[in-house]
Amino acid sequence: QVQLVESGGGLVQAGGSLRLSCVDSGPTFDSYALGWFRQAAGKEREFVASIGWNGAPTYYADFVKGRFTISRDNAMNTVYLQMNSLRPEDTAVYFCTEDAQSGVRARGTKYDYWGQGTQVTVSS
Repeated sequence: QVQLVESGGGLVQAGGSLRLSCVDSGPTFDSYALGWFRQAAGKEREFVASIGWNGAPTYYADFVKGRFTISRDNAMNTVYLQMNSLRPEDTAVYFCTEDAQSGVRARGTKYDYWGQGTQVTVSS
C-alpha cells in the first residue's frame, strides 16, 4: 500500500524559504516519478515540479523556475521541494504524488498516489 505524508509547510514572509518533504511508504518508490502539485483556495490543482525515478529528468512549472528545486533520496523514500524567494501567490496546499505508471514524469492523474497535502502560506 502506497502512503505519502507531506511535511514542512507553514507561514513565511515573502522572500523567505521553506523545504517541503514527502515520505513515501510504497514498495516501489524508487521505480516511479514523483511530483509536487498545489491548489490555492478556489482554484484548480496545478503542477509545480516533477522528478524521474533516478533523479532525472526534472520538470518545473514556469512560475517556479529558478526559485524551487525538486530532489529525491531513494534511500530515504523521500522527495523534497526546496522553495526560495516565496511570493504571496505561492500560498496553497502542496501535495506530493507518486506516478502509478511513469518513471519519467509525474502526471498527476486521479489514478496516481497522493498525499494529504501541507499548507504553505506566504505573507506580504
